[in-house]
Amino acid sequence: MTGKTCRVSFTDLSGIRHSVEIQADSLYEAAVVRLKALKMAEWVDAVGPATRLEIQVLQPSAVHILMVAQITRWLDGGSKNPAEAVVKKRLKGLLAS
Repeated sequence: MTGKTCRVSFTDLSGIRHSVEIQADSLYEAAVVRLKALKMAEWVDAVGPATRLEIQVLQPSAVHILMVAQITRWLDGGSKNPAEAVVKKRLKGLLAS
């Protein structure tokens, strides 16, 4: 994806669904940007490895489900090429800040 508009949603422990629209170059970027926002939102219940993030790409329409554990595993895993290594490093930095 190159700069696609995505709606990233999750349902918290109280059953409340939270959604946000963002621009992202990949599913993982959309997920990491949302996780970063959730870490900063004190009013959102805890987000753990089993939390499901629903990423809906708006044009063309598609819906993807990623678990926080999958995102973490991908970030910590090896890279297929130097470009992917750069993306992973940037997203890890974003999530850590």
